Amino acid sequence: MSPVTLQINLAPTDYPHARLILPHQLRQLAPSVQEVLLVIDLHRSQGSRFAGAWEERKPKMERLLSELSAADARIRVVEVDYSPEKTRALSEQFFGGTRLPMKDSRGGPYHSYFFGLAAATHRHVLHLDADMLIGGGSRAWMEAAEAHLAACEDLVSCSPLAGPPRADGTVAGDARWYEPDGRVPGGFRYRRFSSRVFFVDRDAFVRRVGPLRARLAPPIHVLRALRAGNPPYREPENLVTRTMIRRGLWRLDFQGTAPGLWTLHPQYRSPTFYERLPELIARVESGDMPDAQRGQENVQDCLVDWSDVRAARKKWWRR
Repeated sequence: MSPVTLQINLAPTDYPHARLILPHQLRQLAPSVQEVLLVIDLHRSQGSRFAGAWEERKPKMERLLSELSAADARIRVVEVDYSPEKTRALSEQFFGGTRLPMKDSRGGPYHSYFFGLAAATHRHVLHLDADMLIGGGSRAWMEAAEAHLAACEDLVSCSPLAGPPRADGTVAGDARWYEPDGRVPGGFRYRRFSSRVFFVDRDAFVRRVGPLRARLAPPIHVLRALRAGNPPYREPENLVTRTMIRRGLWRLDFQGTAPGLWTLHPQYRSPTFYERLPELIARVESGDMPDAQRGQENVQDCLVDWSDVRAARKKWWRR
Protein backbone atom coordinates (compact mmCIF):
# COMPACT_ATOMS: atom_id res chain seq x y z
CA MET A 1 0.00 0.00 0.00
CA SER A 2 1.17 3.52 -0.82
CA PRO A 3 1.58 6.11 1.97
CA VAL A 4 -1.56 8.12 2.74
CA THR A 5 -2.19 11.63 4.05
CA LEU A 6 -5.25 12.17 6.25
CA GLN A 7 -6.24 15.76 5.46
CA ILE A 8 -8.84 17.62 7.56
CA ASN A 9 -10.21 21.11 6.85
CA LEU A 10 -10.86 23.37 9.83
CA ALA A 11 -11.82 26.96 10.60
CA PRO A 12 -12.16 28.82 13.91
CA THR A 13 -15.95 28.55 13.81
CA ASP A 14 -15.60 24.73 13.97
CA TYR A 15 -14.10 24.77 17.46
CA PRO A 16 -17.16 23.78 19.57
CA HIS A 17 -17.49 20.44 17.79
CA ALA A 18 -13.89 20.02 16.59
CA ARG A 19 -12.55 19.94 20.16
CA LEU A 20 -14.25 16.52 20.50
CA ILE A 21 -14.64 15.31 16.91
CA LEU A 22 -11.07 15.98 15.78
CA PRO A 23 -9.51 13.71 18.47
CA HIS A 24 -12.17 11.13 17.55
CA GLN A 25 -11.19 11.31 13.87
CA LEU A 26 -7.54 10.82 14.80
CA ARG A 27 -8.33 7.83 17.01
CA GLN A 28 -10.26 6.16 14.21
CA LEU A 29 -8.04 6.93 11.22
CA ALA A 30 -4.55 8.10 12.20
CA PRO A 31 -3.22 4.55 12.83
CA SER A 32 -3.70 3.85 9.10
CA VAL A 33 -1.87 6.86 7.64
CA GLN A 34 1.66 8.23 7.40
CA GLU A 35 0.76 11.92 7.63
CA VAL A 36 -2.02 13.93 9.24
CA LEU A 37 -2.46 17.35 7.62
CA LEU A 38 -4.69 19.77 9.54
CA VAL A 39 -5.53 22.70 7.26
CA ILE A 40 -6.73 25.78 9.12
CA ASP A 41 -8.56 28.44 7.10
CA LEU A 42 -8.19 31.89 8.66
CA HIS A 43 -9.86 33.78 5.81
CA ARG A 44 -13.18 34.81 7.34
CA SER A 45 -16.30 34.80 5.17
CA GLN A 46 -18.76 37.68 5.33
CA GLY A 47 -22.26 37.46 6.77
CA SER A 48 -22.56 33.67 6.75
CA ARG A 49 -22.89 30.70 9.06
CA PHE A 50 -19.25 29.92 8.27
CA ALA A 51 -18.07 33.02 10.17
CA GLY A 52 -19.79 32.69 13.55
CA ALA A 53 -17.86 33.67 16.72
CA TRP A 54 -14.66 33.76 14.67
CA GLU A 55 -12.47 35.95 16.88
CA GLU A 56 -13.63 34.26 20.09
CA ARG A 57 -12.93 30.75 18.80
CA LYS A 58 -9.71 31.39 16.85
CA PRO A 59 -7.27 31.19 19.83
CA LYS A 60 -9.08 28.12 21.17
CA MET A 61 -8.75 26.35 17.83
CA GLU A 62 -5.09 27.29 17.51
CA ARG A 63 -4.41 25.95 21.01
CA LEU A 64 -6.21 22.68 20.20
CA LEU A 65 -4.17 22.17 17.02
CA SER A 66 -0.93 23.00 18.85
CA GLU A 67 -1.66 20.41 21.54
CA LEU A 68 -2.54 17.70 19.03
CA SER A 69 0.52 18.30 16.84
CA ALA A 70 2.82 18.30 19.88
CA ALA A 71 1.52 14.83 20.79
CA ASP A 72 2.10 13.20 17.37
CA ALA A 73 5.02 13.90 15.03
CA ARG A 74 2.93 12.87 12.00
CA ILE A 75 0.56 15.82 12.52
CA ARG A 76 1.31 18.93 10.46
CA VAL A 77 -0.74 22.11 10.85
CA VAL A 78 -0.82 24.42 7.82
CA GLU A 79 -2.66 27.70 7.33
CA VAL A 80 -4.41 28.11 3.97
CA ASP A 81 -2.26 30.29 1.70
CA TYR A 82 -4.35 32.79 -0.30
CA SER A 83 -1.39 34.61 -1.83
CA PRO A 84 -1.57 35.41 -5.57
CA GLU A 85 1.35 33.05 -6.20
CA LYS A 86 -0.32 30.08 -4.48
CA THR A 87 -3.69 30.87 -6.07
CA ARG A 88 -2.07 30.82 -9.53
CA ALA A 89 -0.33 27.52 -8.80
CA LEU A 90 -3.55 25.86 -7.60
CA SER A 91 -5.43 27.29 -10.56
CA GLU A 92 -2.91 25.76 -12.95
CA GLN A 93 -3.00 22.41 -11.15
CA PHE A 94 -6.77 21.97 -10.85
CA PHE A 95 -8.49 24.61 -13.05
CA GLY A 96 -6.31 24.82 -16.14
CA GLY A 97 -5.26 28.35 -15.25
CA THR A 98 -8.83 29.73 -14.97
CA ARG A 99 -10.37 31.46 -11.96
CA LEU A 100 -10.08 29.78 -8.54
CA PRO A 101 -12.55 31.48 -6.14
CA MET A 102 -11.70 31.99 -2.46
CA LYS A 103 -15.16 30.91 -1.23
CA ASP A 104 -18.47 29.72 -2.61
CA SER A 105 -21.65 31.82 -2.68
CA ARG A 106 -22.58 30.79 0.89
CA GLY A 107 -19.18 31.81 2.22
CA GLY A 108 -18.23 28.13 2.44
CA PRO A 109 -14.78 26.66 1.67
CA TYR A 110 -13.55 26.57 -1.92
CA HIS A 111 -9.87 27.49 -2.36
CA SER A 112 -9.06 25.63 0.87
CA TYR A 113 -10.21 22.25 -0.49
CA PHE A 114 -7.73 22.40 -3.35
CA PHE A 115 -5.04 23.89 -1.12
CA GLY A 116 -5.40 20.90 1.23
CA LEU A 117 -5.14 18.38 -1.61
CA ALA A 118 -2.05 20.09 -3.03
CA ALA A 119 -0.37 20.49 0.39
CA ALA A 120 -0.55 16.78 1.22
CA THR A 121 2.86 15.11 1.15
CA HIS A 122 1.44 11.92 -0.37
CA ARG A 123 -0.64 11.65 -3.50
CA HIS A 124 -3.18 9.32 -1.84
CA VAL A 125 -5.31 11.57 0.35
CA LEU A 126 -8.26 10.86 2.66
CA HIS A 127 -10.05 14.18 3.15
CA LEU A 128 -12.51 14.88 5.97
CA ASP A 129 -14.59 17.87 6.92
CA ALA A 130 -14.24 18.83 10.57
CA ASP A 131 -17.65 17.51 11.63
CA MET A 132 -17.55 13.98 10.17
CA LEU A 133 -17.93 11.06 12.57
CA ILE A 134 -16.14 7.80 11.72
CA GLY A 135 -17.39 4.32 12.58
CA GLY A 136 -15.86 0.89 12.10
CA GLY A 137 -12.24 1.97 12.39
CA SER A 138 -10.97 -0.49 9.74
CA ARG A 139 -7.21 -0.60 9.21
CA ALA A 140 -7.64 -2.20 5.76
CA TRP A 141 -10.14 0.15 4.10
CA MET A 142 -7.60 2.57 2.60
CA GLU A 143 -5.62 -0.20 0.96
CA ALA A 144 -8.82 -1.47 -0.66
CA ALA A 145 -9.76 2.05 -1.77
CA GLU A 146 -6.34 2.52 -3.37
CA ALA A 147 -6.76 -0.73 -5.28
CA HIS A 148 -10.21 0.27 -6.56
CA LEU A 149 -8.93 3.64 -7.80
CA ALA A 150 -6.02 1.99 -9.57
CA ALA A 151 -8.21 -0.64 -11.24
CA CYS A 152 -11.05 1.60 -12.48
CA GLU A 153 -10.32 4.53 -14.76
CA ASP A 154 -13.95 5.68 -14.46
CA LEU A 155 -13.67 6.06 -10.67
CA VAL A 156 -13.05 9.58 -9.26
CA SER A 157 -12.98 8.85 -5.53
CA CYS A 158 -13.87 6.38 -2.80
CA SER A 159 -15.75 7.08 0.43
CA PRO A 160 -16.61 4.98 3.47
CA LEU A 161 -20.18 3.76 3.57
CA ALA A 162 -22.55 6.69 4.26
CA GLY A 163 -24.21 5.76 7.53
CA PRO A 164 -23.84 2.68 9.75
CA PRO A 165 -24.52 -0.50 7.75
CA ARG A 166 -27.89 -2.21 7.56
CA ALA A 167 -28.22 -5.95 7.88
CA ASP A 168 -29.77 -6.17 4.40
CA GLY A 169 -26.96 -4.13 2.82
CA THR A 170 -29.18 -1.28 1.62
CA VAL A 171 -28.73 2.47 2.10
CA ALA A 172 -31.19 5.36 2.28
CA GLY A 173 -31.26 8.23 -0.19
CA ASP A 174 -32.47 9.22 -3.63
CA ALA A 175 -31.99 6.11 -5.79
CA ARG A 176 -31.63 8.27 -8.90
CA TRP A 177 -28.10 9.08 -7.77
CA TYR A 178 -26.72 5.64 -6.92
CA GLU A 179 -26.81 1.94 -7.70
CA PRO A 180 -25.19 -1.19 -6.24
CA ASP A 181 -21.72 -1.84 -7.65
CA GLY A 182 -21.55 -5.40 -8.90
CA ARG A 183 -17.74 -5.35 -8.79
CA VAL A 184 -17.50 -4.48 -5.08
CA PRO A 185 -19.51 -6.50 -2.52
CA GLY A 186 -21.64 -4.09 -0.48
CA GLY A 187 -20.44 -1.17 -2.60
CA PHE A 188 -22.49 1.59 -4.24
CA ARG A 189 -21.69 3.70 -7.30
CA TYR A 190 -22.76 7.33 -6.95
CA ARG A 191 -23.21 9.85 -9.76
CA ARG A 192 -22.42 12.76 -7.46
CA PHE A 193 -19.35 13.87 -5.55
CA SER A 194 -19.31 14.80 -1.85
CA SER A 195 -16.65 17.04 -0.34
CA ARG A 196 -17.48 15.87 3.20
CA VAL A 197 -15.25 12.81 2.95
CA PHE A 198 -13.31 11.38 0.00
CA PHE A 199 -10.25 9.24 -0.71
CA VAL A 200 -8.41 10.11 -3.93
CA ASP A 201 -5.27 9.45 -5.85
CA ARG A 202 -4.51 13.13 -6.42
CA ASP A 203 -2.81 12.55 -9.77
CA ALA A 204 -5.66 10.39 -11.06
CA PHE A 205 -8.24 12.86 -9.72
CA VAL A 206 -6.68 15.72 -11.69
CA ARG A 207 -6.46 13.56 -14.81
CA ARG A 208 -10.03 12.27 -14.60
CA VAL A 209 -11.98 15.43 -13.69
CA GLY A 210 -9.69 18.28 -14.69
CA PRO A 211 -9.46 20.94 -15.68
CA LEU A 212 -12.39 22.22 -13.61
CA ARG A 213 -14.12 25.54 -14.33
CA ALA A 214 -15.72 27.75 -11.69
CA ARG A 215 -19.44 28.25 -12.28
CA LEU A 216 -21.78 30.95 -11.07
CA ALA A 217 -24.42 29.97 -8.54
CA PRO A 218 -28.13 30.25 -9.47
CA PRO A 219 -29.28 33.89 -9.72
CA ILE A 220 -30.97 34.08 -6.31
CA HIS A 221 -27.81 32.73 -4.66
CA VAL A 222 -25.66 35.18 -6.63
CA LEU A 223 -27.77 38.05 -5.28
CA ARG A 224 -27.48 36.75 -1.72
CA ALA A 225 -23.73 36.29 -2.13
CA LEU A 226 -23.21 39.81 -3.46
CA ARG A 227 -25.34 41.23 -0.65
CA ALA A 228 -23.29 39.31 1.94
CA GLY A 229 -19.94 40.13 0.33
CA ASN A 230 -19.12 36.59 -0.78
CA PRO A 231 -17.99 35.36 -4.23
CA PRO A 232 -20.95 34.32 -6.45
CA TYR A 233 -19.80 30.77 -7.27
CA ARG A 234 -21.24 27.27 -6.94
CA GLU A 235 -19.59 24.99 -4.39
CA PRO A 236 -16.69 22.79 -5.64
CA GLU A 237 -18.55 19.48 -5.20
CA ASN A 238 -21.11 20.71 -7.72
CA LEU A 239 -18.35 21.25 -10.31
CA VAL A 240 -16.97 17.75 -9.80
CA THR A 241 -20.48 16.23 -9.93
CA ARG A 242 -21.24 17.94 -13.24
CA THR A 243 -17.96 16.65 -14.67
CA MET A 244 -18.71 13.13 -13.43
CA ILE A 245 -22.13 13.12 -15.10
CA ARG A 246 -20.74 14.52 -18.34
CA ARG A 247 -17.87 12.01 -18.54
CA GLY A 248 -19.63 8.95 -17.11
CA LEU A 249 -17.50 8.88 -13.95
CA TRP A 250 -18.39 7.53 -10.51
CA ARG A 251 -17.69 7.73 -6.81
CA LEU A 252 -17.58 4.44 -4.90
CA ASP A 253 -18.92 4.11 -1.35
CA PHE A 254 -18.12 0.85 0.43
CA GLN A 255 -17.76 -0.50 3.94
CA GLY A 256 -14.98 -3.01 3.25
CA THR A 257 -14.12 -6.09 5.24
CA ALA A 258 -15.16 -6.18 8.89
CA PRO A 259 -15.14 -4.00 10.88
CA GLY A 260 -15.19 -1.78 7.81
CA LEU A 261 -15.45 1.99 7.69
CA TRP A 262 -18.54 4.20 7.69
CA THR A 263 -19.40 7.83 8.36
CA LEU A 264 -22.09 9.85 10.08
CA HIS A 265 -22.81 13.55 9.55
CA PRO A 266 -24.44 15.82 12.18
CA GLN A 267 -26.28 18.24 9.93
CA TYR A 268 -27.29 20.79 12.61
CA ARG A 269 -25.77 22.62 15.56
CA SER A 270 -27.84 23.12 18.70
CA PRO A 271 -27.48 23.06 22.49
CA THR A 272 -28.85 19.51 22.49
CA PHE A 273 -26.27 18.45 19.92
CA TYR A 274 -23.34 19.78 21.93
CA GLU A 275 -24.75 18.22 25.09
CA ARG A 276 -25.13 14.82 23.40
CA LEU A 277 -21.89 14.94 21.39
CA PRO A 278 -19.64 13.00 23.86
CA GLU A 279 -22.21 10.19 24.04
CA LEU A 280 -22.73 10.29 20.27
CA ILE A 281 -18.99 9.87 19.64
CA ALA A 282 -18.81 6.99 22.12
CA ARG A 283 -21.71 5.22 20.41
CA VAL A 284 -20.18 5.69 16.96
CA GLU A 285 -16.83 4.30 18.11
CA SER A 286 -18.48 1.28 19.76
CA GLY A 287 -20.88 0.69 16.86
CA ASP A 288 -23.92 1.04 19.15
CA MET A 289 -26.38 2.29 16.53
CA PRO A 290 -30.19 1.99 16.67
CA ASP A 291 -31.92 0.41 13.66
CA ALA A 292 -33.53 3.74 12.74
CA GLN A 293 -30.05 5.24 12.20
CA ARG A 294 -28.66 2.43 10.06
CA GLY A 295 -28.32 3.27 6.39
CA GLN A 296 -28.74 7.00 7.09
CA GLU A 297 -25.79 9.34 6.45
CA ASN A 298 -27.18 12.17 8.63
CA VAL A 299 -27.71 11.91 12.38
CA GLN A 300 -31.36 11.08 13.06
CA ASP A 301 -33.59 11.93 16.03
CA CYS A 302 -32.99 8.47 17.48
CA LEU A 303 -29.47 9.68 18.36
CA VAL A 304 -29.93 13.44 18.80
CA ASP A 305 -33.31 15.11 19.30
CA TRP A 306 -33.39 17.83 16.63
CA SER A 307 -36.79 19.24 17.68
CA ASP A 308 -35.17 22.45 18.99
CA VAL A 309 -33.58 23.02 15.58
CA ARG A 310 -36.83 22.37 13.73
CA ALA A 311 -38.72 24.73 16.03
CA ALA A 312 -36.16 27.49 15.49
CA ARG A 313 -36.22 27.01 11.71
CA LYS A 314 -40.02 27.06 11.65
CA LYS A 315 -40.04 30.28 13.69
CA TRP A 316 -37.47 31.83 11.32
CA TRP A 317 -39.52 30.94 8.22
CA ARG A 318 -42.67 32.41 9.77
CA ARG A 319 -40.81 35.60 10.60
